[in-house]
Amino acid sequence: MDIAQKLRSEGFKVTPQRIAIYNVLYGQNDHPTAEMIYQNLRKEYPTMSLATVYKTMEIFERIGLVKVLDMGDDCSRYDWDTHNHPHLRCTQCNRVEDLDGIDVEKIQADVERLSEYRVTGQQLAFEGICPDCLRRESH
Repeated sequence: MDIAQKLRSEGFKVTPQRIAIYNVLYGQNDHPTAEMIYQNLRKEYPTMSLATVYKTMEIFERIGLVKVLDMGDDCSRYDWDTHNHPHLRCTQCNRVEDLDGIDVEKIQADVERLSEYRVTGQQLAFEGICPDCLRRESH
């Protein structure tokens, strides 16, 4: 996807900071917070503020470029992969990962059938202890 074209077509300015923020996020599966993105870009863009990252992520969410995740760790996480898929969060190190192989559409259909709701959105997340933390615990 051409990020510059998407921003322009939605009526937003294309700035080097917005492009850089998207490039940090795109293709990554670590689901960073705004603070993590800011720290990643701070040296390259010393005049960029954390507020710029937050504002940019609001824009990206509004135009469908990112999904905002509430993973229960008191800060928003961002996912460039906006299709419906579940996540896992380690309750010890707060690592967040995608969980593949779960049929989210079937779960949604079951929820609609059992509740008689028409589901318009979902966030499916699991919590546990990641393999790295389990290894550290066993030593």
